[in-house]
Amino acid sequence: MWSVCLPGWGAAMVAGTLLLYGTLDVAYFARMMFTVARARYFRKKACILETTEVHSWCLLTDIDTLLYHMNNARYLRELDFARADFYERTGLYANIRAAGGAVVQAAATIRYRRYLKPFTRFKITSKAVYWDERTLFMEHEFVGPGGFVHAVAVCRQRVIDTSAAAIAELLLQLHCAGACRSPPDKMPPELELWVQSNELSSAKLRAPLIPKSILHTAHPLSCGEMVPSLANE
Repeated sequence: MWSVCLPGWGAAMVAGTLLLYGTLDVAYFARMMFTVARARYFRKKACILETTEVHSWCLLTDIDTLLYHMNNARYLRELDFARADFYERTGLYANIRAAGGAVVQAAATIRYRRYLKPFTRFKITSKAVYWDERTLFMEHEFVGPGGFVHAVAVCRQRVIDTSAAAIAELLLQLHCAGACRSPPDKMPPELELWVQSNELSSAKLRAPLIPKSILHTAHPLSCGEMVPSLANE
């Protein structure tokens, strides 16, 4: 019978490694640190109105149980790295923190158009499509070989304890003074409808606290119109 002898420190290292990988997503945190460091020190700075790109691969750790395409949940995980790259290269996160604020993801939706096969190289594009005092809206595209867009995601980044609009204006003045293109002055129609859907969902969850007269409005909400009880939240 074969046996393996390890010194005490070797056994401790093996046990520690197994415990670490069993309780912490080591690959995620290692890749996030690499993404942030690369964007901060080695990639070109970008204007908040520019579209940034990160590249990735669909590996065997990304596929689902059917073994022939990328797991749906992995798309949202990949967005963390794309967003970190955008935050660092535009200076968005650093300036929010400098102003005493923070940013969290408040909502996200994704539409899948065609699956990504294992060992497919793809890129994720990220751009800010609109912002107001409290929120930054971002759109991401998963672009595969040949330029085909495999999935589209829209995310709502909620800025806390500072003004998202003021930070965006500051970044525009610092990087390009608005020379690359005009900042968005109106929410795109499809984004308005998505926001309205989120507001209605929020109203439904808070139904016990909201008068029925508000939930059951006499007319359908128009594009951009918010549920009255949530408009000032």
